[in-house]
Amino acid sequence: MSNPDQPVDVSISGRVTRREAMQWVMAAVAVSALPPTARRGNAFAQAAGSIPAAPPAKGYGVDPKLVTPHQPGAFWPLTFTDAQLATVTALADVIIPKDDLGPAASTVGVPAMIDEWISAPYPQQQGDRPVILEGLIWLEAESQKRFAAPFAKLKTEQAHAICDDICFAPTAKPEFRKASDFFNRFRSLCASAYYATPAGWKAIGYVGNVALESFDGPPAEVLEKLGVTQTVV
Repeated sequence: MSNPDQPVDVSISGRVTRREAMQWVMAAVAVSALPPTARRGNAFAQAAGSIPAAPPAKGYGVDPKLVTPHQPGAFWPLTFTDAQLATVTALADVIIPKDDLGPAASTVGVPAMIDEWISAPYPQQQGDRPVILEGLIWLEAESQKRFAAPFAKLKTEQAHAICDDICFAPTAKPEFRKASDFFNRFRSLCASAYYATPAGWKAIGYVGNVALESFDGPPAEVLEKLGVTQTVV
């Protein structure tokens, strides 16, 4: 674990270039501007109904050309503002930090993938959209309430303190149950994105379809069981 006296690394200098994301005022700004007593209310309730639906988009159709490179945002406008992306980056790196197995989640583009996911005009993705966006609003409100700072600026131990309260729904306190649902879905998206990358494959020892340096044919016991012989050319 990194030094708890150091801020969480939320550098987004390596973020993927994309078309200008749809700009809208994040409800967390309004929440953070409230007096402290009001801010202690249910951030999810305050966010309910304030999350805009994704703009209409045709998507990539029924037969996308997967071998053709596409810029993020080419099929539909993306969602995250810079402030939201910083929060997503920090949370993703808490869930999958850099260690001896591989790089941090943000290094391999996990925040950009989650942005694409919640922006896509399909039922499953649109079902996740309010879960993620309302969860980010709650996370920022909770961070301000506890530590008077944005989540992306918290020290590692502070970020972990919040995540520890919401990372396991069965043992979460009643006031953290909805936040636990958000964390569970965010963690799933984070892991799905990370382990779909070469760095993620390496972390779990997945070799994939690669050529062997040498191959002398099937083992003799296998050939014998099948009743065939190997012909050496």
